[in-house]
Amino acid sequence: MSRVCDLTGKRAMVGNNVSHAMNKTKRKFSVNLVKKRFYLPEEDRWITLRVAASTVKTINKNGIAAVLKKAQAGGFIK
Repeated sequence: MSRVCDLTGKRAMVGNNVSHAMNKTKRKFSVNLVKKRFYLPEEDRWITLRVAASTVKTINKNGIAAVLKKAQAGGFIK
């Protein structure tokens, strides 16, 4: 399973490890994903999503319904 946020589409970035001698080797910056259950009061059910930690903060701020609506408009969910 790929490490991609279900709501924002965030995925791993590629960069460099840089030593003191400025030698550069490729590395990956992974997304901080968490498996979290959210309650949808409109539908009276729970859903489980793999979302980034930053997305959980956004959900706490704006509400799950608003974030789901924006993700659907952005094409991340059907």
